Amino acid sequence: MTDATADAAGADEPPKKKPSKLPLIAGLVLAILGGGGGFYAAWSGLLPIGGGSDSAHPEEAEHAAEGHDPAATVAFLELPQLIASLGPGSAMQHLRFRASLEVDQAHLPEVTLLQPRILDVLNTYLRALEPQDVEAQGALIQLRSQMLRRIQLVTGEDRVRDLLVTEFVLN
Repeated sequence: MTDATADAAGADEPPKKKPSKLPLIAGLVLAILGGGGGFYAAWSGLLPIGGGSDSAHPEEAEHAAEGHDPAATVAFLELPQLIASLGPGSAMQHLRFRASLEVDQAHLPEVTLLQPRILDVLNTYLRALEPQDVEAQGALIQLRSQMLRRIQLVTGEDRVRDLLVTEFVLN
């Protein structure tokens, strides 16, 4: 075969087609629509996992139905400032700590009477801490949960809702 006949033979073959992008585009559109529909279903409360449903906090919904405002039944008991010395191996010398307790209004007198025991539990716990316990990243979250658990043991499980740390200074 000569070059002229080889070129003529190649011209008879149809050019190769590129694959279609239609399935890719259709899949992308369906994924976006499915994600948006799932978000809307969860957000609007059609699914119980979203933020739009009142089923996440049934006691608040119950109080709201009775005309009670859940925020009106909360009281805050401010605790005095505590200063705990840290061990000799620490770069910091003292821990200055101040907190408030979130209490149901009905239990405020009982918790106020137990304030000396609460302060004792907090002082004992803070003085037993090692320097690495306080200086670690995310230590405040763990310390807060440990202190709240100890306070709830002293006051009773349903008396104190939360411990709000208002001052936590290492110096």
